[in-house]
Amino acid sequence: MSDPETEAFDKLVALLNYPMYVVTTQADGTPAGCLVGFASQTSIHPPRFLVGLSRRNHTFRVAHDASHLAVHVFDHDHLDVVELFGSQTGDEVDKFARCSWHRGPEQLPILDDAAAWFAGEILERFSLGDHVGHLLAPVGGSPPQELETWVSFGDVRELEPGHEA
Repeated sequence: MSDPETEAFDKLVALLNYPMYVVTTQADGTPAGCLVGFASQTSIHPPRFLVGLSRRNHTFRVAHDASHLAVHVFDHDHLDVVELFGSQTGDEVDKFARCSWHRGPEQLPILDDAAAWFAGEILERFSLGDHVGHLLAPVGGSPPQELETWVSFGDVRELEPGHEA
C-alpha cells in the first residue's frame, strides 16, 4: 500500500530512466564496487558529483575507509559488467576476478570495459536516509570516445540486487 504523502513522488520516480553507474573504490588494497543509480553532478564551478551508496552494501563499508571513488559509465555492449556489479555482492563474490580492470588514480580499480570514467576525491560524506552521500571532486578520468547510449535504469530494472537497498 502506498503512503498518500509520497504517492505522487513514487509514481513519478517509477517513470524515470536515469543513468546507471558502476562505482569502484579501494581501501587497504581491497577493491570494491557496485551498481549505483543515485548519483548526479551537483556543481559546475567547482565541478562536483554526488554518489549515494547504500548502507547495506559491501562497497559502502570499504568506501568508509577510502579517500576516493571511481565512477564508470557503460554502453550496452558491456551490460554484462554492469549486471555483475549490480547482481552480486562483494561479501560473497570477487567481482574483480570476473572482469578486466587496472589500477588508476589513487590505486582505484578502473574497469577496462567502461565507455568512460572519472576518479574523485571524497570531500564529504553525509546521510541521505538509507544511503550515504559521497561528494566528489574529480581528479582524473577517461572521457567517452563518441556519443553512446549509456546503460540506464530501464536496462537493469529487473536485476536482482546483490544487497537490498
